Amino acid sequence: MKLMNYGLALSAGALCVFGFAPFGMFPIPVLALAVLFVLWGSAGTPRAAALLGFAFGLGLFSAGINWIYVALHDFGEMPMWLAGPATLLFAAFLALFTALAGYIQAQINVKFAQRFASSSPDLQGEVGKGESEARKPGYTSVVLVMPAAWVLIEWLRGMIFTGFPWLTLGYAHSGSPLAGYAPLLGVYGVSLVAAVCAGLLAILWRERWNQRGQLALAAFVVFWLAGLLLRSVAWTHSQGSPFTVSLLQGNIGQDTKFKEESLDDTLDTYRRLAMQNPAKLTVMPETALPMMQDEVPQSLIEQLRDNARQNGGDVLIGAFERDGGGYYNSVFPLGASENRFAEDQHYRKHHLVIFGEFIPLRPVFGWLINEVLHIPMGDLARGDLRQAPLAVAGQRVAVDICYEDVFGEEVITALPEATLLVNMTNDAWYGDSNAAAQHNQMSQLRALETGRMLLRATNTGVTSIIGVDGRVLQRLPQHQQAVLQGMAQGYAGTTPYVRWGNAAVLLLIALMLAGSLWLGKRRNS
Repeated sequence: MKLMNYGLALSAGALCVFGFAPFGMFPIPVLALAVLFVLWGSAGTPRAAALLGFAFGLGLFSAGINWIYVALHDFGEMPMWLAGPATLLFAAFLALFTALAGYIQAQINVKFAQRFASSSPDLQGEVGKGESEARKPGYTSVVLVMPAAWVLIEWLRGMIFTGFPWLTLGYAHSGSPLAGYAPLLGVYGVSLVAAVCAGLLAILWRERWNQRGQLALAAFVVFWLAGLLLRSVAWTHSQGSPFTVSLLQGNIGQDTKFKEESLDDTLDTYRRLAMQNPAKLTVMPETALPMMQDEVPQSLIEQLRDNARQNGGDVLIGAFERDGGGYYNSVFPLGASENRFAEDQHYRKHHLVIFGEFIPLRPVFGWLINEVLHIPMGDLARGDLRQAPLAVAGQRVAVDICYEDVFGEEVITALPEATLLVNMTNDAWYGDSNAAAQHNQMSQLRALETGRMLLRATNTGVTSIIGVDGRVLQRLPQHQQAVLQGMAQGYAGTTPYVRWGNAAVLLLIALMLAGSLWLGKRRNS
């Protein structure tokens, strides 16, 4: 039976992936998490709960981030026999977080049983026999402790070792009614509501259609209806007039992008795409010009600048930048803004990819970049966390590069000053996998959290225009050279999440744990 439960947890975790882009079956992760909660409820010990959590996480991450293999093997040139185990080990490492969630919720239940045993004759004789005989968790645990532990560990996963919040439960709900909670509490708040709903389904499964089961079902419906109503709330308001945008998708192969013999073709591609598609704001992908900013041919700079000025706007260019001996992954504008602002405007990437853009403990891990992986510019300097939005095309644009936009708490540092969000990325590293679609879905949450439109210019996709409500308004097919032309709108105002950040959901988690303690004490008094 135990092996069957672990297999069920593993399968439920793997099925979760269908809730995320490109599949978008958002009810599946809620149902899968409900299965895990039921299994946790029947686990005899914290150790067993941790193993169930590990199995669930292993299924989730093995199926959900297998694109890491593509980056390591196809483009990092890591041998297959090393890239495969490395991807699996990374999934197992991430599964340790879900194991920790299982352990924590089980330990809390054991502590509750021990604390209240003296006031409840039914519990006397159970605790003291060892944690394997501890009481099964009650209803407050399933709807308070388990969801709170799950989201607390999701938040921890998004912070520790520079953070990896990929496949956070809330992202599956970019298009569901629960997305209405994002402007209030951010993606972790959406996760929390989804996890509570999973707990309610677990109670419904346990109680079937008795009174408690009916109450659980009613509460479940209320959460989803409330989210639907919140989706209709306008937290921010438009500012200024709509303007034209051109988002360039050069579709430059990752295997040729940094080769010197391909450089001229790359520069000509982006020159042509920019000049043939006039717009007030033109955006190139991350490091579209794969060279140092001061090495970009002056003739190309003049052509792009003059073209942008003729359009009454600006072009945002991705390139590397050197300063004081350090090298940065940067964005700089050319065009009409240079006539109005004397300061040297640029954005330097702050949140670098571990082992991809910087090497921790270089004496220990330096060999990984230098001898195993072939990643260009693998040791970059870090820009400041707080950087002023770029004043371009009549907007205040908050730029983020690559997977910086998966960290909502960092994106909001440019708000409420910023009127528009722009993500410039290169997901060509992950080939024809689900990574680009998952990344685009995470950008949808940033638009929802901030009440701002978000423009995504990518090398191979997904290039898209995301509305202030988080919906994808336009997008290009992947792996095609094309330009996405459309309209954008600046916005002003502040959502609750911009004001509070993750502090609100962390406070809510603390209140849920404290509330479960109080309810347990009250029940056993």
